[in-house]
Amino acid sequence: MTLADLIRSFRALSGDKAEPYFTSDEDVKAWLNEAQSQACVRGRLIREDELDAVCRIPLTKGKHTYPLHATAYELICLWIVPASDDRHRPVTLRSREWLNANSPDWRQLDRPACIAIQDDTSIRVVGTVETGDTLALECYRLPLRAMAQPTDKPEIHAMHHEHLVQWALHKAFSVPDAELYDPARSANAETAFTDYFGPLPDSDARRITRTDEVHHNVAILP
Repeated sequence: MTLADLIRSFRALSGDKAEPYFTSDEDVKAWLNEAQSQACVRGRLIREDELDAVCRIPLTKGKHTYPLHATAYELICLWIVPASDDRHRPVTLRSREWLNANSPDWRQLDRPACIAIQDDTSIRVVGTVETGDTLALECYRLPLRAMAQPTDKPEIHAMHHEHLVQWALHKAFSVPDAELYDPARSANAETAFTDYFGPLPDSDARRITRTDEVHHNVAILP
């Protein structure tokens, strides 16, 4: 479905079909773009392992923290590609709490990096790197760009498109003092969206996915 198709579906289902509309096209576009981003996080719908802008981070000797691409929200696996050869070195995600408990001197480790810490918008490598090394990764990401033109399509699979409208309905029916305000219909639309794409993880759940925690047989770093 195109953006125009999605807006047309929204207007049919909401009953907001006659001009002047109660809800502007710009509001509906914003809700549909928000719906796609929510769907990506809830369902982990876009796995990225190819785009260099997302999956390749050039490293510099003496620097340990680097920004992640704005669309990357959950890392799946990482490895370092050394500048000197083609032998990839696996990198394990750990939390600061794990490192503090198991390797208190991790901030001063003087050996090739094989551990990283993912923060909300950045990643910190633990250990040494050389200028020219590359941190490569696979991740789940958000759409690369918002839908803006009538012919634009969601980046997620076509089978999901019609369900994005439920989020736009939820938002439209939840605006206080608006002509379409209807808390019951808003709640029903939100439930339909959640039933299809799954619940939205809170910040704690997303933080947990950023670490490769070991809950038994914990190995102590030398």
